[in-house]
Amino acid sequence: MDAMGVRLHGANDLRLDRFDLPEIQSNEILADVKSNGICMSSHKATVQGSAHKRVPEDIAEHPILMGHEFCGNILKVGSAWEHEFKPGDKYGIQPALNIPGREHEAPGYSFRYIGGQATAIVIPAEVMERDCLLRYDGEAYFGGSLAESFSCIIGAFKTSYHYAHGTYEHINGIVEGGKMALLAGAGPMGLATIDYAIHGPMKPGTLVVTDIDQARLDRAASVLTVDDAGKQGVELVYLNTGGDEGEARLKSITDDAGYDDVFVFAPVTPLIEQASRILGLNGCLNFFAGPSEIDFLAEINFYDVHYMQHHVVGSSGGNTDDMREALQLMGEGRINPAVMITHIGGLDSAPETIQKLPSVPGGRKLIYTQVSMPLIALDDFPELGKSDPFFAELSRFTAANNGLWSVEAETYILENAKSILQV
Repeated sequence: MDAMGVRLHGANDLRLDRFDLPEIQSNEILADVKSNGICMSSHKATVQGSAHKRVPEDIAEHPILMGHEFCGNILKVGSAWEHEFKPGDKYGIQPALNIPGREHEAPGYSFRYIGGQATAIVIPAEVMERDCLLRYDGEAYFGGSLAESFSCIIGAFKTSYHYAHGTYEHINGIVEGGKMALLAGAGPMGLATIDYAIHGPMKPGTLVVTDIDQARLDRAASVLTVDDAGKQGVELVYLNTGGDEGEARLKSITDDAGYDDVFVFAPVTPLIEQASRILGLNGCLNFFAGPSEIDFLAEINFYDVHYMQHHVVGSSGGNTDDMREALQLMGEGRINPAVMITHIGGLDSAPETIQKLPSVPGGRKLIYTQVSMPLIALDDFPELGKSDPFFAELSRFTAANNGLWSVEAETYILENAKSILQV
């Protein structure tokens, strides 16, 4: 089958290639890809090449397909899986295969014929046997693509823990009905966390979201409103902690009793130290940010570790159950992955976007792999629409959805953008 995809041939050597997919075996599945989210880990793999722990050494001879946040439709099912899947099924992929002895291998890093930055793929036996091909009943392909990101949030909620008083038992999860703070939480992943905290199964009683950028806070408050949170039983507070009184205002919300759960969304030393200072009795500091420095350090108060039972956890991803939960919540319309998306583009925009990702502002960049299109910020649609009817229509869709990406906008892209296979 003729296919196109972004393949890694070496360190900083990404190419948009046209290639033939092999015929599937009885234990494999043929599928198309409609959308793929670009993650910072793809940039890291590109920069490091075969030095990356997930990337094979022989990519110069056998390049691998990039992308691990993808969604599409099943096209053909090998006989071994006909009892479980059928052509036309919409799917998501859990990239963390956890194969014994091959723990680092994952779609988007390690395989020649499966990765999200492609028009079509062969889903291999390794994915099928690890139960990592997941059904998705949602309408939007971008939901399936961003389920992996949401699964990280779900996993983080479950990673937090507290002690049962008077025992040594650890109780997994945030304190339901408790006080929770998201520090530097008005960015894309922060917005998704707010969404999950409000509409997911584990709800705090009070949720405080901090940032020092008022525009980001205002945008967050317009997308995930205080009124909607209240209807879900959550008191939501957006708080600018810039200036000398910021931390005092943060503490005053709990009457200085402190927070049960504090999530830190930026690898900034003063932010972690602030999180330590605002924890309450038996409080959990969840470091939900990936530092690039291997010797990244911050001080915490060990007096409070001893006498106030403060503790620190971290997580870097979700498991298959977390991803299933994300897909289910999206399919039910309870959480909205569109809050993370700030840019969209076609497959031909993916190589440059992956390579320059740290310098591209905004949140999640979503690639529609079947189309040819430059990477465009959603905020630029109105200006582009003044001279281009295509973007005028996209602007109309986003304006009707409070500036967010939508099923209608996605459908318009897929039906009207130029096919990448015709380039």
